[in-house]
Amino acid sequence: RGALAAGAAPTLLPGGRPVTDAAARAELESAWGLAEGGIPAEIGRSTDEMLAAAAGGELAGLLVGGVDPYDLADPELGLRALDEVRFLVSLELRPSAVTERADVVLPVAAAVHRAGSYLNWEGRVREFTTVIEATGQLPDCRVLDTLAVEMDADLYTQTPAAAAGELARLGTVTPAPGHATGSARQDLPQHGEFTVAAPEPGQARLATWRSLLDNGSLQDEEPHLTGTARPAMALLGPATAAGLGIAVGDAVTVGTDRGELTVPAGLADLPDGVVWLPTNSGPSTVRRTLGVGHGALVGVRASVTEAPADIEAGEL
Repeated sequence: RGALAAGAAPTLLPGGRPVTDAAARAELESAWGLAEGGIPAEIGRSTDEMLAAAAGGELAGLLVGGVDPYDLADPELGLRALDEVRFLVSLELRPSAVTERADVVLPVAAAVHRAGSYLNWEGRVREFTTVIEATGQLPDCRVLDTLAVEMDADLYTQTPAAAAGELARLGTVTPAPGHATGSARQDLPQHGEFTVAAPEPGQARLATWRSLLDNGSLQDEEPHLTGTARPAMALLGPATAAGLGIAVGDAVTVGTDRGELTVPAGLADLPDGVVWLPTNSGPSTVRRTLGVGHGALVGVRASVTEAPADIEAGEL
């Protein structure tokens, strides 16, 4: 399950073209047969801004494609937006908190029932083919294309191959020196120097990411697969653990003003003042319980609660 990024607002058009670049917009307007000004110059809302607008009654409808609210930066805001929006459409593989609230649920094909591609962390395209043929299930791009046609728009995405072909036809722009994407990238806001507050006594800076096997809904009703997942632990560097009076195997409570979670402690090669937690494994439901993400300051203390008996003490 992929979660939408909730950081900077979307600033790029296909091929890495900055939305603020008039020439880039004109190029795509010509390619898509749109009139001048057909592509708005304004930067769109980020995920957090869309959710806040929906929760505040500014958006009448939302279409959510395979996003678990508990993967969002602020799950409480996400759930509030889903509750308040007047019309909610869900594209899903498995039941979730979105489908519980949706007015319309449109099932979409899993990866084994369709072809497509992924972009790996190196920026390389990795294609895959259909494993199970003739299921009749529609890929999400076909569902989106059909919805768009009903709204008098054409996304050219009836099949994954058509979507990939359209992106290839448009091509990518050449990055300007010193800029990640786009010849007009220098027109976007630039960030200067900034300082990061050091953890106070009893605090650490949170590092977190998802484990391959965790609480994700695609593992529902798969107890044997789930049983191979690594146990949730709070990992600390040796100096940090010693400074907090925490030993390997101790129960550790990590908390914010939103809530607390308790897991066993382990040692790892981490910078001083950092605690690592799996984002969504077992009792370590970071976003749902703590309401923060990677880089946040959190309280860390040894807990009087005993660690689960199936966790063996030892350095990781």
